[in-house]
Amino acid sequence: MKPSFKLKVLASTLLASSIAAAPAFAKVDQAQADKLGGSELTISGAEVAGNADGTIPAWDGGMKSKPACYKGGDFLCNPYADDKPLFTITAQNVDKYKDKLTPGQAAMFKKYPDTYRMPVYQSRRPYNAPERIAKLTKANALKTETVGNTGMKNLELQGYPFPIPQNGLEVVWNHIGRYRGDSLERTIGQVTPQVNGNYSMVMFNDQLGVLTQLKDYKPGEDDNVMFYFKQQVTAPSRLAGNVLLVHETIDQVNEPRRAWIYNAGQRRVRRAPQVSYDGPGTAADGLRTSDNFDMFNGAPDRYEWTLKGKKEIYIPYNSYKLDEKGLPYDEMIKPGHINQDLARYELHRVWEVEGNLRKGTRHIYAKRTMFLDEDSWLASVIDHYDGRGNLWRIAESHQLFSYNAGVQAYALEVLYDLNAGRYLALGFENNESKGSNYDVRFSKTEFQPAALRRAGVR
Repeated sequence: MKPSFKLKVLASTLLASSIAAAPAFAKVDQAQADKLGGSELTISGAEVAGNADGTIPAWDGGMKSKPACYKGGDFLCNPYADDKPLFTITAQNVDKYKDKLTPGQAAMFKKYPDTYRMPVYQSRRPYNAPERIAKLTKANALKTETVGNTGMKNLELQGYPFPIPQNGLEVVWNHIGRYRGDSLERTIGQVTPQVNGNYSMVMFNDQLGVLTQLKDYKPGEDDNVMFYFKQQVTAPSRLAGNVLLVHETIDQVNEPRRAWIYNAGQRRVRRAPQVSYDGPGTAADGLRTSDNFDMFNGAPDRYEWTLKGKKEIYIPYNSYKLDEKGLPYDEMIKPGHINQDLARYELHRVWEVEGNLRKGTRHIYAKRTMFLDEDSWLASVIDHYDGRGNLWRIAESHQLFSYNAGVQAYALEVLYDLNAGRYLALGFENNESKGSNYDVRFSKTEFQPAALRRAGVR
């Protein structure tokens, strides 16, 4: 890490508490913004340089073209299929690597000493944001501001809001407001296995449309919306037909998230204020909250976010094995945790942000410690603590670069519950006829409450 960057992170850490009380945070100046996309910072704000001992490589521009193994379509091939693990972390040698693990990751070795392992591979940095996103991100660096504890203003949609963050809240907003592609449609599965590994799959059809990329978008209409999200349950039959609709707002001070649910059994659409914070997750058997989806989502106002700085840890990365077409789900889903032999961990720099429950608010998680990938701003690991300060749940995102769309995404997101000895895993598409489709285009009318009844017909 360069000395100037160390000083900047230290200053951010020391000032975080005082800055958090301000109604809006300062934008960076032109000289700082000009570093983006140069020799010091990538366009998303990551350090171009590798680390001192070379275990994290320098960013060389990322994956500039699709790999030779890719033959087109929604499903990705593994561009690193020939890589072998450098070493494997187990319960027997975990102490040797504890300085590069989160407390939650270390706790998994204690909980499952005989089966939990982390195969560690060569670190690779393939993420490469499209040029259009680079321009929007540089514009945001100069003008985007946070509003109070739970909003943003002057945001160019799809650009990273705060590529040179000054505090913890801005880092969290980079995850929430990151580039997700112009649109997305996917069919994915979610499981909540019993302690013995038995599970049943819940299937979802997800649709996401960024406001400015809708076919009938008109500037000025609904311009406080970041994106629209619709999720329909397609299986099992007892849940099929239920639909969730979310309009994710940018300035949530003036306008909280809008959410509706269509219940197929009742055949009615109703507002759903419970789809936020620690409201129950859809078909999650009590194993996740609403804001656990996408690792963390929604308004961040219930926490005081403190920027702790950067560190190097082993995070799931380039997880193409877990997205392999035709891989049987029984090979992936095991008692206590997913099949870690299919996982891939790499050493990467992450931003560490600690969120402590704000006085006068409530949430089942009293503290969240987030570790976000510096290249893509995806939350890679989040440790969750209960009201007594005990580690409770550990979330991991097994991410990969969707080189067919220029998007960093998840193969799986997994949330482990140390108390229950169970977990929730979401994102299974291996045995579906289609993978994640980023080329689909939607109209605004498809994301209105009136459309829920049509979508929910069984």
